[in-house]
Amino acid sequence: MAPPLIVTVLLNTSRREDTLAALASLEQSTYDNHRVIVLDNSSTDGSVEAIHSAFPSVQIIELEENLGYAGNNNVGIKAALAQSAEWVFVLNEDTIIANDCLTTLIEAGESNPKIGIVGPMVYHHNEPNVIQSAGGKMGRNWQTWHLGQNEQDQGQFELVHEVEWISGCAILVRREVIEQVGMLDERFFYYWEEIEWSLRAQEAGWRILHVPQAKLWHKGVQRDYQPSPSVTYYATRNHFLMLAKHRAHLMAWIAVWAQTLRTLVSWSIKPKWRSMRPHRDAMWQGTLDFLRRRWGMRQV
Repeated sequence: MAPPLIVTVLLNTSRREDTLAALASLEQSTYDNHRVIVLDNSSTDGSVEAIHSAFPSVQIIELEENLGYAGNNNVGIKAALAQSAEWVFVLNEDTIIANDCLTTLIEAGESNPKIGIVGPMVYHHNEPNVIQSAGGKMGRNWQTWHLGQNEQDQGQFELVHEVEWISGCAILVRREVIEQVGMLDERFFYYWEEIEWSLRAQEAGWRILHVPQAKLWHKGVQRDYQPSPSVTYYATRNHFLMLAKHRAHLMAWIAVWAQTLRTLVSWSIKPKWRSMRPHRDAMWQGTLDFLRRRWGMRQV
């Protein structure tokens, strides 16, 4: 019996060298029943030509409009399902996978038919033994965090374990999950969408696993990562959208509103936070856009 077909979906926006490196690591994978789809978001750095030349077997879909992380990846997810993918691997272009990453992930995923989403151990690319994410958790007031973030890997995550969400830089999803709960919610555009997808799967009865033995290195979100005001905007608006979509309890709403208002006031009146004024404006816009029900790309 042939192993399940995995189709990797990789979104590229003028990140030619990163994308070529990610594809090179995928090409070295020990997992054989595997195809790759690159979604090119109007790149201007010769990405399409370079990918065609270096990896002629990789399918490239040139996107007609920018629908964000969620909407753009949905184009690839839909194409993967049309090719009879049994698992879809949504992968960032700035990642490098270990040779046995896919093999290890699929072994864990196929061990139980109720496992719907699996994810690897994500390390910082510039600190190869420092954990970026060992899966995600969510608190009772809907705050989220990465397990093991910025910890030196000393074997503290030896066993496969259940989590509440998987980092969106590398998330392997069973076909039946997508057919049951749908694809990424395009209203989010960027940020919180993978957490919401995981929560939707959980609510439908699917299990989510983090697999420490499957390893991947991510160039984004390093220790010195400083988010832009645009990230603050999406993080704010989409957190509220998440609460509304999943009918969070009253205390969660109170906690998130209190934290948002406290931050807005602090960034407005305290001299030491003067440099955060662009973030304050972005947070305020994100809050207003949630109330106005304005989704998708931020309008500036």
